[in-house]
Amino acid sequence: MVFYDGVCGLCNRSVRFVSRIDRESLFHYSQLQGKLAEELELNPQSPSVVLIEEMGGDHERLTTGSTAALRILNVIGGGWRLVSWLRIVPRPIRDGIYGWIAARRYRWFGKFDSCQLPSPELRERFLD
Repeated sequence: MVFYDGVCGLCNRSVRFVSRIDRESLFHYSQLQGKLAEELELNPQSPSVVLIEEMGGDHERLTTGSTAALRILNVIGGGWRLVSWLRIVPRPIRDGIYGWIAARRYRWFGKFDSCQLPSPELRERFLD
């Protein structure tokens, strides 16, 4: 499950990109401003992507920021798995760069007045 900022232009483009390369439909999506994120007590103001993976049984793994982004590409596999080598960069450095971009994302990529509706072909992969 991938949670993202539904009013962020960069985040919306990233979801469309990931859904395009995710040929096996491994991920489902929800906006941080949605009901599901609220039920899970995720911060809707988070400048971060949130990835929740089921680990079997009642166990889940929650990752955020650069780690979540690299994990998503690793799970998709193929050539995208090569990008996951960036995990060797210390997390504080990766998250620092990620946070720097996140703090400027609305200025650089735009901000919508409300969460954007997914395209018809993506709608089935959205949870709320």
